Amino acid sequence: MISKKTILNVFVAFVAMLFITCKDQGEQQVSTDKKNRKPNIVLLFVDDWGWADVGYRNPLFETPNIDQLKRDGLDFNRAYIPTPTCSPSRAAILTGKESVRMEMPRHISGNPEVEKYNLWPKDPVQMPSINYLPLEEVTYAERLKEYGYYNAFIGKWHLGHQAHFPDKQGFDEVYGTTNAGHPKNYYYPFFKPEDDPKGFLKSGLKEGDYLTEVLTNKATDFIKNYDKQDPFMLSFWYYTVHGPSIGKKQLLKKYQDKGMEGKYAHHGAMVETLDKSVGEVRKALEEKGIADNTVIILISDQGGAYSNAPLSGGKKGGNTLGEGGARVPFIVFYPGVTKAKSVTEIPVQSIDLYPTIMEIASGEKFDGEGIQGKSLMPIIKEQKFESRKLFFFRSYEDQYAAVIDGDWKLIKYHSGKFQLFNVTKDISEKNDLIGKGLEIEETLKIAIANWEKEAVPVY
Repeated sequence: MISKKTILNVFVAFVAMLFITCKDQGEQQVSTDKKNRKPNIVLLFVDDWGWADVGYRNPLFETPNIDQLKRDGLDFNRAYIPTPTCSPSRAAILTGKESVRMEMPRHISGNPEVEKYNLWPKDPVQMPSINYLPLEEVTYAERLKEYGYYNAFIGKWHLGHQAHFPDKQGFDEVYGTTNAGHPKNYYYPFFKPEDDPKGFLKSGLKEGDYLTEVLTNKATDFIKNYDKQDPFMLSFWYYTVHGPSIGKKQLLKKYQDKGMEGKYAHHGAMVETLDKSVGEVRKALEEKGIADNTVIILISDQGGAYSNAPLSGGKKGGNTLGEGGARVPFIVFYPGVTKAKSVTEIPVQSIDLYPTIMEIASGEKFDGEGIQGKSLMPIIKEQKFESRKLFFFRSYEDQYAAVIDGDWKLIKYHSGKFQLFNVTKDISEKNDLIGKGLEIEETLKIAIANWEKEAVPVY
C-alpha cells in the first residue's frame, strides 16, 4: 500500500516539473517574441557637421559618445549628400530621391506660402528651386506606417511652412519645428515669434536654456515615456551645428585654449554639446531597456562651414561638391547585426537610407519604384554590394554637378570647366587629372551628360 507521504512527494514532484516546463515554454515564448520584434529606429540628423568635425578624425574635437558609437557600429567613411545644402538634403533623406528630380537644387528661401519657386542672384543659369516638399512625395514616415511604426519628429524641418510641416508627411507627433532654417540664437529666446507659429519653443522655457539641450530633453522624454506596443522611429533633426555659431559659455574657453579662434571655437563647443546629446539619447534607450532592439543612425546634411581638412572645399566658397562639402560623417549601429569597429570605404549617399530603413522595418528587401537610393543592408551584413555611380547637383554658382565612380570623381562647371580626381589616392583633391588622357575622363563625362538629360528638369 502506497503511503500518503509517497503520494504527496509524487504530487509535489509533478507540480514542480509542470512549473519548470511552463517556465521554460514561457521563456522560449518571450525569447521568440523578442526575436520577432521589429526594431525601433533613431535617426540623428545633424546640420552642417563636417566629416572632420569629430574626435576620431580630429583631436581638436571632444566627442567621446560619437567615438563610442563608431566603435560599436559601422562607419561609412565615404558617405555623401547628393545635393549638399539644407533643404535638398532633407528632401533626399526623406524620400530616397535625388532632390534635383523634385525641382529642389537649392535651399528654401523667401515665403513658401506665396512663392512656389525661388531664384538665387548668383546662380549663372537662374534655375528655379521649389520652396517646399510637395505633399505627394511619399516620405519614409508614411511608408513606415505600412509596417506598423509610430513616427516622432523633433527639430529642424526646412521643407516648407505649416502647410508642409512634418505632421502633413506621416509623422504622428512633432516638436521644435519652425519656419526658420536656423535659430537667431542658441540661447533662449531661440526664434523670432513669427518663425515659431506652433509655439513649440516658447512655453515653459526660460533665459539660459540652450536649444540643443531643450530638444535633447524632448527626445529622451519621448523614449522614456513611450508606452505603445508599436515599434517607433524617432527622427531627431538637429538645428546644431548650423550658424549662428554660439557654443555653451562654459565650454568656450576649452576650445580657445586649443587654438581655435573666433567662431571656430564656438563651433567646437557646439560639437561637444551635440556629442553629449548623442550620449543622452543612447542612455535613455539603455534605461528604457530597448537599446538592444534599436537601430541608431547618425549622419550630417552637408559638409562643415569651417575647416574640413584634409578634405578640400566646404559648405561655402564655391567648392561645395569638393569632398569637404559633399562628404559627411555617417555611422550605423544595428545591435546584433553590425560588426563592432567596422569601417567601409564603399561610396554611398544619404538617399540610401530610405530603402535601408524600409528593409530594417520589414525584414525584407525593399525595391521602391521611383527612388534612386539603394539599401545598405548588404554592406551592413558584410555581403556583396554592387557598385554604381553616384551623382551630385546644386544650383548656386559655376560649379554645379559631379559624379563619383569608385575611386574617381568628375566635377563639372557651367563655364565648361571639368576637374578629375582620384579621391582615394588624393583625398585633398590637389592633383587635377583632367586632360591627362585617362579613359575614365571620357567615361564619366558621358555618364554625367546622360544623367543630366534624365534627372534635371528643363524650364
